[in-house]
Amino acid sequence: MSSQITRTQVAIAGAGPAGLMLAHLLHRAGIESIVLELRDREYVERRVRAGVLEQGTVDLLDETGVGERMHREGLIHRGVALRFNGESHRIAFDELTGKAVTVYGQQEVVKDLIAARLAYGGALHFEAEVTGITGLETERPTVIYRTPNEGEARIEADFVAGCDGFHGVSRGAIPPNALQIYEREFPFAWLGILAESPPVSEELIYTNHERGFALVSMRSPTITRLYVQAPADDDVGAWSDDRFWSELRARLGSDEGGPDVVEGTVLQKGLTAMRSFVVEPMRYERLFLAGDSAHIVPPTGAKGMNLALSDVRALSRALDAFYNTGRSELLDGYSDTCLRRVWKTQRFSAWMTGMLHRFPDHTPFERHVQLAELDYVTSSRAPAQSLAENYVGLPFS
Repeated sequence: MSSQITRTQVAIAGAGPAGLMLAHLLHRAGIESIVLELRDREYVERRVRAGVLEQGTVDLLDETGVGERMHREGLIHRGVALRFNGESHRIAFDELTGKAVTVYGQQEVVKDLIAARLAYGGALHFEAEVTGITGLETERPTVIYRTPNEGEARIEADFVAGCDGFHGVSRGAIPPNALQIYEREFPFAWLGILAESPPVSEELIYTNHERGFALVSMRSPTITRLYVQAPADDDVGAWSDDRFWSELRARLGSDEGGPDVVEGTVLQKGLTAMRSFVVEPMRYERLFLAGDSAHIVPPTGAKGMNLALSDVRALSRALDAFYNTGRSELLDGYSDTCLRRVWKTQRFSAWMTGMLHRFPDHTPFERHVQLAELDYVTSSRAPAQSLAENYVGLPFS
């Protein structure tokens, strides 16, 4: 029995922020798309990820009509603190750049985009497992997928957008010899919790301590997101709640006059790997990669979701130009356009990671250089402004 075939202009694999925003932007441009998502809706909407939105991301949500709840519930941060040698030093984004960032969970952005997609009747299929992408060298590539209720089906499209993450099918559909991969694995991870406790600070605190890195963040006035550096192969089960709180307090210097930690119920606990990854090019024939399918950044600089949305903004404009003017220059330049911003973001994330973490092979000399770097950044306007400019976000394109 032959598979059901549906036709559309753009088939999108993945309903994370990249896939949903791309579908939303294409809808606004009058371009038809179908979104396929492996997980069910509840899982996608509850999947806790990053939550720091660059100014450009905030502007994009506003421009496309999905920013209302973000403004109502998000927390505006006009700076961050770098803490080392027992003292905190504020980097004032507003004074240095005139901009700010907004703390608003990735899952909340996803909820808003799903609601918008369903409100205008856009095609969005959950529990749809993409099993293959074929015909990329033709004018009608095909996405093959399977659902629990309807079995195998196919979508024929003009273009395919691979927004299905690092472990998704899209990148694997490209011949290996057509890609160049650049990657780096860091020798540590973040042990993080989501807890019902009031924030330690109104702004994020990045801490470099003899015992390792720590980060104090938040998701709301009552929910905090907290991290401590741990070995890359650590066992989450070895971290009791008491051990985590004790280690966080030690790294923040809470008992020596540092930020006071209010312990609360731990809602979630997990280990986040620290990886840098870039694939070039981000296009193969009729397939365009966006977001985590094309690049991963360490979470230190809070760039993952912002970079994904930058990608799809560029892709939507390129598709808009193709369908409405017949011109393909922007599609042809998509990879180069995105990679220019990707590599600048990788530079910033690697720099932040290197400055704030304890590396197992650091010599005493390298440790002193690291502390000198922090001292320089927090005592001179030029490096502080560079940090602020990158943190609030470089121009999208």
